[in-house]
Amino acid sequence: MDFGVVLPHNEIGSDPQAIKAFAQGAEELGAKQILIYDHVLGADPDRPGGFSGPYDKDVAFHEPFTTFSFIAAVTETIELVTAVLILPQRQTALVAKQVAELAILSNNRYRLGIGTGWNEVEYEALNIEFAHRGSRQEEQVELLRLLWKEDSLDYTGKYHRINKASIKPRPSEPVPIWFGGTAPVLLKRCARIGDGWLPLMGANAAAKKAIDLLKAERAACGKKWEGFRITAQAQYAGGSPERWKKHAESWQALGATNISVATHNAGPTDVDGHLRRVEEYFKVVR
Repeated sequence: MDFGVVLPHNEIGSDPQAIKAFAQGAEELGAKQILIYDHVLGADPDRPGGFSGPYDKDVAFHEPFTTFSFIAAVTETIELVTAVLILPQRQTALVAKQVAELAILSNNRYRLGIGTGWNEVEYEALNIEFAHRGSRQEEQVELLRLLWKEDSLDYTGKYHRINKASIKPRPSEPVPIWFGGTAPVLLKRCARIGDGWLPLMGANAAAKKAIDLLKAERAACGKKWEGFRITAQAQYAGGSPERWKKHAESWQALGATNISVATHNAGPTDVDGHLRRVEEYFKVVR
């Protein structure tokens, strides 16, 4: 099992040198992946009817494609993973173009982790219907893969029309697509058309049930389980060496191929402090 890191999105700040130092430091510590979360907009809680959610307008998120392009230029080996990009609220052809360029500039280190999201405020602002995000996501995955390989595409779907057009340059290798989420319909979609799963949960009975469903669905579709990747997350905050080790061992027993540690929400610190937390975690779980 490999280990990675999560960009401390709300604590890293906006200094390019800090982002560079964190990415390079994580790579030097042997991190296999760096995960970036995604939100385009944060809602203002001071609104008619109020607002309740894990994030609002005061929580910072760095735009994944731009940030990963920067990180790709200052690193050499670490994989770049969106965990997760809210795909249905974006224009698919534009995402295909952005992903292709990032794959090229990173020497095929980018992994497209996608989700459907929960924040209706974002969907409204981006002019996409929230209710159809699941079915839109499935069609988007099909279209992305076609745009990455076809020289000229004539495509008609429920949500998209490509009239004899294409993108160029295209990736030299297939870009892995991983799904986040735990709903049964999402897990089945992940098993059928995904290359991996990005759970945001503990290594518990619910996780085992989800993995069993993934395995069963892949078998039913005639797809191999071998090569399917599971990237879990660990929290430094509230943990201890004993808890981190037990958590990692439990995920490994379930079949996880990577765990990425999040070092934010554990008290004030700077980049060096975040990297010390990563180093401490790595020493325990490796």
